[in-house]
Amino acid sequence: MCCESKRRFLLLYATQKGQAKAIAEEIWQQAGAHGLEADMHCISEMDKYNLETEKDPVVIVISTTGTGDPPDTARKFVKKIQDKTLPPDHFAHLQYGLLGLGDSEYMFFCNGGKTVDRRLQELGAQHFYDTGLADDCVGLELVVDPWIDGLWLALKEALQLQKKKEDMNNAVDPVSSSLSPAPHAVHELKLSSEVKNLKLEDEGARNSDILSQKLDDINLVDRARDTEPSLVHSVPPVSQSALNIPTLPPEYIEVEFQDTQGEIPHLSSLISEGTTFEVPVTKAVQLTREDAIKTALLLELDIADTAFEYQPGDAFCVICPNNVSEVEELLHILGLSEKGDSFVSVKVKQGTKKKGASRPQHIPERSTLKFILTWCLEIRTIPKKAFLRALVECTSDAGEKRRLQELCSRQGASDYTRFIRDSNVCLLDLLHAFPSCKPSPNLLIEHLPKLQARSYSVSSSNLYQPGRLCFVFNVVEFPAGPSRPVSRKGVCTGWLAELVAPLLHPSKNSLDTKGESSPAEKISILNRPNNAFHLPADPSVPFIMVGPGTGISPFIGFLQHRQKLREQHTDWKFGETWLFFGCRHQDRDYLFKQLRCFLENGTLTHLKVCFSRESSTAEVAPPKYVQDILRICAKEVARVLLKEGGYFYVCGDKKHMADDVSDAVVDILSMEMKADKLEAMKFLAMLREAKRYLQDVWS
Repeated sequence: MCCESKRRFLLLYATQKGQAKAIAEEIWQQAGAHGLEADMHCISEMDKYNLETEKDPVVIVISTTGTGDPPDTARKFVKKIQDKTLPPDHFAHLQYGLLGLGDSEYMFFCNGGKTVDRRLQELGAQHFYDTGLADDCVGLELVVDPWIDGLWLALKEALQLQKKKEDMNNAVDPVSSSLSPAPHAVHELKLSSEVKNLKLEDEGARNSDILSQKLDDINLVDRARDTEPSLVHSVPPVSQSALNIPTLPPEYIEVEFQDTQGEIPHLSSLISEGTTFEVPVTKAVQLTREDAIKTALLLELDIADTAFEYQPGDAFCVICPNNVSEVEELLHILGLSEKGDSFVSVKVKQGTKKKGASRPQHIPERSTLKFILTWCLEIRTIPKKAFLRALVECTSDAGEKRRLQELCSRQGASDYTRFIRDSNVCLLDLLHAFPSCKPSPNLLIEHLPKLQARSYSVSSSNLYQPGRLCFVFNVVEFPAGPSRPVSRKGVCTGWLAELVAPLLHPSKNSLDTKGESSPAEKISILNRPNNAFHLPADPSVPFIMVGPGTGISPFIGFLQHRQKLREQHTDWKFGETWLFFGCRHQDRDYLFKQLRCFLENGTLTHLKVCFSRESSTAEVAPPKYVQDILRICAKEVARVLLKEGGYFYVCGDKKHMADDVSDAVVDILSMEMKADKLEAMKFLAMLREAKRYLQDVWS
């Protein structure tokens, strides 16, 4: 029950990876200092709240996942409010404020929050506070922090308005006192994803620790000599500022080492997203030459003995572990190397001040510390400010403690962005940089998010290769830098490359003592069907595919499927197919030279290829990028889209390719329609809406 001396508001969160929940918990923690009590629930817990009868203000924090979808925890809620039989005044009594989380690298930015916001408005609900849209691309905190700061005044005004309404209802005949909602005197916050240089004012009202420390209190002599800031050094004004730092999050997990041994949990028990399948890797091929800038691998999986199903264009997830040496290094730094294989019990700490504290679902109740760090926690994640705040308490050196305080403070916001967020710093990097910091295992479980399965596009057709699933990926490389002492490979791609090395480089070591091949390595996968990125249902409809680099992956599956359909249905009419492919060098990273086979047998009608790093002595330089070839083929592209009702597919890197392709298509449409750019953009938006312009992109 909420305390009667504090005014209540309902706080709902919908999270996919824990971001929205963490922000909701921050709001919950701050509420008390403002004389308010947040009744906090996950939006999926619909038995614990009822918006149909809710009288108090509602605050919603919601993320976005996939291609603009609400998080899994919000699906039932969204389905419920999208019921078309609901009247337009269904939520006329409801006052709410919404904070949406997203990433502008993706096309449908904050669409999860926008979907809920739009539908609540359609059903008569009213804002008591402007919607905030936070962008993970530039830093969620740039919008989240000021949005939370302004929330308290807006909540108090909404509650005062509510109280006045209740008092008037009590004083007037109930039959004649139907009051329409009054205008809200809220301070508008024009918050958007485009905030880049936001000046954060110190309002002094936030429940945070105000640190005013004189320079002579701590030893900053060496640091003062540096004129340039870094991860471990600050310069004025930050180094001389009193700091506003976040509230220390309450600890809520207890980790107990046990003398007895036990059984390691099976991976499938940690996965809540669906059925997992353990399948052998039957083939591995390096598609790029050794001197190529990136290493691209093709892996083939045997799914014949499973119930795993897919269509060309679908994606699936690989369940991967953290790097073994990084886990060992982490245990060593924390002084727990000898206890890594000891069993631990993980439970909620008695007497914790954290509301609704529970053991995270992805953490087994009983396992080893090494298992938790290897399979359960994202140790490569960029530490949030709340984690930095908790690490302050685990740091003994005064100078290191001060710098961590700066990095999580308002005053150090730009340093956090530059030296942690933009530098892709992880926990290990921090522990190397701040050697006196020794966090406990419970702190890692509380602050590190779940280790996510990695998603890949299917690069095959079950019709063409029954019982087989192929996928293609680049081995991701993170070079060493000022904030990162060593280079690293991607968590999943590095693990896969190491796993299949014997298949790529067979040797006598891959044979057992009897001269027989060793058994195939197995990986666990999870289905993640794509609802839209599929071939047109009507085979006579033409389509265009744009996929440079590994973006070609799903289109191999498209073409394999189309080839089989052509063989099986000789009487069908098939539309023309276009493929625009690009890479750096023709002889180093032209991933699928067998594309010519599809061209020769008629499966592929047109193949357009470009090479961005090839030198040319031609009088007219050849096109370097796929968007350049699209412009050369402008009339044909426009014909397919405008006259023949064709489809347009784009797969690959968003920032450096997909946006440029979209711009090229707008220019082509504008030119061929003889219309201005705005009209062309509207037409492209219509194609997106009709799911005829489809993207499978990543950042």
